[in-house]
Amino acid sequence: MESIADAAHRAQQIADERAIRRRGITLFLLTVTYFFSYMDRQILAILLELIKADLTLNDTQLGLLSGLAFAIFYAGLGIPVARLADRSNRRNIIAWSLAIWSAMTAVCGLAQNFVQLLVARIGVGIGEAGSSPPSHAIIADLYPPEKRAGAMGIYAAGVVLGGGFGTMIGGYLAGQFGWRIAIMAVGLPGILLAIIVRIFVVEPRRGLSDQARVHATERPPLAAGFATLWAQPAARHLVAAVTLTSLIGYALAAFGPAFMIRSFDMTVTTVGLILGPLVAVVGTISGIGGGWIADRWAARRGLHVQSWLVAILKSIALPFLIFVYLAPSFELAVPAYAIALLFQNSYLGPTFALIQGLAPLKLRAMWAAITLLVINLIGLGLGPTLIGVLSDLYRPALGEESLRYALLTMAAVTPWAIWHYWRAGVHLRNVESASAPAQKAVA
Repeated sequence: MESIADAAHRAQQIADERAIRRRGITLFLLTVTYFFSYMDRQILAILLELIKADLTLNDTQLGLLSGLAFAIFYAGLGIPVARLADRSNRRNIIAWSLAIWSAMTAVCGLAQNFVQLLVARIGVGIGEAGSSPPSHAIIADLYPPEKRAGAMGIYAAGVVLGGGFGTMIGGYLAGQFGWRIAIMAVGLPGILLAIIVRIFVVEPRRGLSDQARVHATERPPLAAGFATLWAQPAARHLVAAVTLTSLIGYALAAFGPAFMIRSFDMTVTTVGLILGPLVAVVGTISGIGGGWIADRWAARRGLHVQSWLVAILKSIALPFLIFVYLAPSFELAVPAYAIALLFQNSYLGPTFALIQGLAPLKLRAMWAAITLLVINLIGLGLGPTLIGVLSDLYRPALGEESLRYALLTMAAVTPWAIWHYWRAGVHLRNVESASAPAQKAVA
């Protein structure tokens, strides 16, 4: 007769097999959720010029709406949500968060002044706080280290797909029906997706894909999340690198369409229909391809080369990125932007895979939340805000071209991020070298 312990073990085995069997659809739905997250967050970029004219705003106010007002709540709530995710059902947290931010995105379309739009954007930030940390933890539990960068690369494709489709759909609908209808149209479908996520996403056992660490059941206190991350030099450099990259990326993405409209005298519909597909296609190739290459390089040379790969690709992208903001015409700026995007957008998959690989098992969602806290307070919060402030400061001397040079100033920060990726690779190599003798002894 089967004992209670044997029955429980068999039930756990069945659950684990089901989770692995369905990890493809789980990754797909988490990626689609990330797609909606970024689309709802970034649709404001293509609508900025229309909102500015309708509500009579300046660039600093636009920067606050795109950055700090959203990010301070999005990032600040990420830590308590991650703490909850490390203790409870992560799938349910993601589904509820998706429903909240989708509804608040639609509410943005009802705003009649700056304050009302600011409050609605805060609501979007509150909802989105519950998405990424639990998603990172689920993916890390479903995919082993040697496949994790590729899985994270697929998940990260939600960023560029969301940004691309948000720009394309937002530009077209805004040109036809106005910015209010455009923002409502991208927000409301997320409520239906929340129901689908709740039904079909699996909640895997913590540590499922890290059998060597699965017995580490102790759950350290909140302070340990910060302490353990800070104590790991490779993790510190990775967080610094991805934060600076996000500072630049969020800033350029928030005001990129507005720059094209102002400096090249383009319509919102034209910019949306050209930039949207470009960002979606090229960005997806970069994100998924970068994760695929990173996994294969790591298999031959060690995980540390993933960080160096990002540094190399960003170095190739830099001159093309600089040229985008020096280009005399839209026809020259767009190809340069496509090349820059192809090489620079591969960083998310390898970066978050490496951070999750370094994180203690019971602090995976917490490490993801800490990373996202720093990324979003500094990157998302300050990036667009700084562009708005710089543009207003440059305006007396540069007029309508002030935004061009504000964006160029931000792009010039890229070498700092490259240096941190290189240093992270050095520390990761040292970690691998130190752990190799212990692994041989165990074998």
